[in-house]
Amino acid sequence: MRRLVSPWLFLFLALAAPARADRLPGTAVPEAYTLWFAPDFTTDTFRGRETIAVQLREPARQITLHAAEIEFTDVRIEGQPATVALDAGDETATFTVPRELPAGPVRIEITYSGVLNDKLRGFYLSKANGRKYAVSQMEATDARRAFPSFDEPAYKATFAISLTIDERDTAISNGPQISDTPGPDPGKHTVTFAPTKKMSTYLVALLVGDFTCREGKAGATPVRVCSTPDRKHLTGFALDAAVQQLQFYNEYYGVEYPFTKLDIIGVPDFAAGAMENTGAITFREQYLLADPDHASLETKKNVAAVMSHEIAHQWFGDLVTMKWWDDIWLNEGFATWMANKPLAAWKPEWRVELDDVQATQTALSLDALRNTRAIRTQVETPEQINEVFDAIAYEKSAGVLRMVENYVGKEAFRQGVASYIKKHAYGNAAAEDFWTEVTRVTGKPVDRIMSSYVDQPGVPVLRVASACQGSSTIVRLHQERFSGTPGTPAPAAQPWTMPICFKEFPDSPASCHVISKAEETLTVPGCAANAYVNAGSVGYFFTEYSPEDVRALARKARGTLSAAERLGLLGDEWWMVRSGRHDIGVFFDLAGALATDTEAAVTDSITSRVAYAGEYLVPQGQQAKFQQWVRGRFKPVLDRLGVPGTGGDELAATRRAALVETVGIWGGSPEVQARARELAGKYIADPASLSPTLAPAILHVAAYGGDAALYEQYVARLEKVKSDPEQYYTVFNALPYFRDPALMKRTLDYAVSPAVRTQDTATLLAGLLARPWGREAAWTFVKSQWTRLISLLGTFQGIPIVVAATSNFCSAERAVDVRTFFAKNPVPSAERGIKQSVERIESCAALESRQSAALGKWLAGVSVSAEP
Repeated sequence: MRRLVSPWLFLFLALAAPARADRLPGTAVPEAYTLWFAPDFTTDTFRGRETIAVQLREPARQITLHAAEIEFTDVRIEGQPATVALDAGDETATFTVPRELPAGPVRIEITYSGVLNDKLRGFYLSKANGRKYAVSQMEATDARRAFPSFDEPAYKATFAISLTIDERDTAISNGPQISDTPGPDPGKHTVTFAPTKKMSTYLVALLVGDFTCREGKAGATPVRVCSTPDRKHLTGFALDAAVQQLQFYNEYYGVEYPFTKLDIIGVPDFAAGAMENTGAITFREQYLLADPDHASLETKKNVAAVMSHEIAHQWFGDLVTMKWWDDIWLNEGFATWMANKPLAAWKPEWRVELDDVQATQTALSLDALRNTRAIRTQVETPEQINEVFDAIAYEKSAGVLRMVENYVGKEAFRQGVASYIKKHAYGNAAAEDFWTEVTRVTGKPVDRIMSSYVDQPGVPVLRVASACQGSSTIVRLHQERFSGTPGTPAPAAQPWTMPICFKEFPDSPASCHVISKAEETLTVPGCAANAYVNAGSVGYFFTEYSPEDVRALARKARGTLSAAERLGLLGDEWWMVRSGRHDIGVFFDLAGALATDTEAAVTDSITSRVAYAGEYLVPQGQQAKFQQWVRGRFKPVLDRLGVPGTGGDELAATRRAALVETVGIWGGSPEVQARARELAGKYIADPASLSPTLAPAILHVAAYGGDAALYEQYVARLEKVKSDPEQYYTVFNALPYFRDPALMKRTLDYAVSPAVRTQDTATLLAGLLARPWGREAAWTFVKSQWTRLISLLGTFQGIPIVVAATSNFCSAERAVDVRTFFAKNPVPSAERGIKQSVERIESCAALESRQSAALGKWLAGVSVSAEP
């Protein structure tokens, strides 16, 4: 599953009803399900019939499985009528028969009914184009809402599925369609699908509606991209990406795509980003649909990356599945690690290797907290399970895998991965199964490295001191767990086993060493007084250089460090500032030296931190000088690029967009603001007048100084572009940038109105919580509307996003307020998220206390107008 990622959200959680969800007893093991569904859009319900072939491991009169929101009509086991005892807390049903069943094969026959709910979970209701759809989202523990089942990942079985639906509708499921027959009721037809191969319940897919599909083929595998009829013209780019990726993975894994067909479906209302159902991947529309001739680079990259992530899951997650949710990283970390490999081969000009570095930075920012978690974390309840779908499972796990891959060599690692997949195909695995196999294949200590990172929380920081000694360099390393909040007690000692790869100057091959002690001294060939100890920025750790070494690296970074390494250096130094190890002036010296860097990712890394400093750290009375420094450093670069500008590649447009927002908002440039309002007006009238990559930044800056008349234009435009996801969200996501209190109130009211899909409500709320001008109003609104929001937002979206967005506050008082509110209004599936938000607020307050004066001192001593 692909998480929803936003500028305000580093983790994705889900909201579930309270439940203990104890593990099933294991006395019965399913082998095959035969399922029939009949959705009814007049009552928003469905009927179901089910036969489960199970193996009883011992004689029994009772069989317990999962069921939630199910009404049973009849249950029979081997012909015996069974009584049904429901446990709403555990979400289970226990069937009891009069006579004991012998060990061995047993058939369970069930008729039942359920609700097509409006909570985007299980078998649920979606709406678009004036009609209803029945679609599904089973991960993590919601298959039990669609059919009684052994709803744990280790209980793999085959699924033979059929649906009786309205004659005007089509159906899609995991297997290929094998028949379509009229009836049995008037105006209905029954679509039957081939039985699947063995898979887990959370991967079952059910979709009913007027979907239309664009067809292609990857080798012998038929591939379709499907959507509602009005959006079929936007499916071509996704189909091209899917075909390329499937072919790439077939070759990379050395295991042919294991399922018969691949359908990819855009769903009008969808909680996650996408979901890797076996052979039938479902998507939120904005991450699937794109016009390749007019889409922005970000949209194309998002579509391709999310697609690649989900197709990678067909091997990692579907073919080989974790035994239990504590090892969810075996699914999500691997899919995240793999996702950019096909893109790098398909579109090298996109520089997706830099996206990997930025993703690792996202994970590091979460791992810097005391309230982080280990990659493998014990979970039992649905709330606990849903909470581990976070940046630790995705980005951290992927970052650790990249580090190990770089250390052992890409080809050796690929062979280890392929061997692991072949060994566990159609089965389940745990973390040890993976690293034992890769250790065997590569002959390297992968098991020691992986266990070090998987089973302990946090991230190491390496303090580096290097000096030349003749023709060699002596490098002294000290490692400890990093704490991102200044003034907090040092974490307990916990050394990591990790590969360290040195980049020596001048340009020379990296030299890698495995360290495992708190203090180590290494000798590196060649004299490199300023050795960079994270070659390629693939190591999962922070590096602390002395301020003098940072400035020395900054002076020659453009000539000696790769773009990935410059990103790593910026990230490391920012966190040295955040933790109180360095004063902020060291980072701003580095940022100033790299202000003219031509890599879009480097520009984004700098400008996002400049924006943070501008919002939280500039002392009273020095805002004007800070704005002068921003304009002096970045406006000349923007002027050379031009606004709107048509020269350069798409990455140049991305860089231009970051500079427009930085100079226009945090630099307070009247010229850029005026130009943005002019261009926004033209864009509203004609979207083709502006690069789609630049358009979001232009609309943001225009809204920043915009009035009610411009707001009306934005809202009116939303109604006209609902069928084009990119244009819709370009305007929609600009609404939180309006600063007028009356307009902010309109945005808040709009967010909970029927005009906004529930999947998008939290986006607007989080958008205002992320803006300094909207934060207080949004928080007041959230607290006053909490009961309504709980009812409205449902699962796999919404409430946890709002929880995470509260982390944008920056005062001790607000930390207390947020903690107190959620103590009175608990969110079981976001308990860790609440703690993380409070910790981030406290960390920001501590940072402001420590670094505001340091920034003022630095501003007093630096030229604010000269270019670097």
